[in-house]
Amino acid sequence: MNVEVRPLYANVFLLSGPEGRLLVDSGALSHVPRFAALLRAFRPDALLLTHAHVDHAGNAFLAARAGVPVLAHPLEHPALLGQLHDLPYPAGFPALGRVISRAHPKLRSVQAALPGRDVLGWRVVHLPGHTPGQVGMLRDGVLIAGDAVVGGPDGAHLPRAAYNHDHAQALDTLRGLLDLDLREVWPGHGGRLMPEQIRARAERDG
Repeated sequence: MNVEVRPLYANVFLLSGPEGRLLVDSGALSHVPRFAALLRAFRPDALLLTHAHVDHAGNAFLAARAGVPVLAHPLEHPALLGQLHDLPYPAGFPALGRVISRAHPKLRSVQAALPGRDVLGWRVVHLPGHTPGQVGMLRDGVLIAGDAVVGGPDGAHLPRAAYNHDHAQALDTLRGLLDLDLREVWPGHGGRLMPEQIRARAERDG
């Protein structure tokens, strides 16, 4: 198992192992050239989107055009397919968030990534709160966590409450990470986190 990270505003993960090559998230639309080059070089067997926010799913249309299967939790499908434009960015300006969402290319189809499913050797884990259908990918104590947690210079954080669909649920999900017997956590923004950093944040916010 090998984990590589490419920051394309949000982190994009290149996961490779005996079962195949999995991309997790696609980064922001402003990084189209870098994501296109990554697709050509990595040649993924699938793209898994942790959630539908445009900084994580902005380039997914490129993978779909290249014939790469795109997976996400069914609760994220309406936003990815352009049926829903409920983006919490920028905070406090929902009308502008809808405009930003509509300006992004959408997918024509998405496959279901249901909790417990195996995707190329990684297990889908439901991590709701930031969005209702956010998922992470778990294997051998390594969790790709989406925005269930954010890495910073002083450790682990939750996204701002204004950016979470359900902040109380996001905090419950953060606490729940402590039950997963983790060795390391890779957040959607920032660097790798250790379980003790997750515990410190959960205890501080709890």
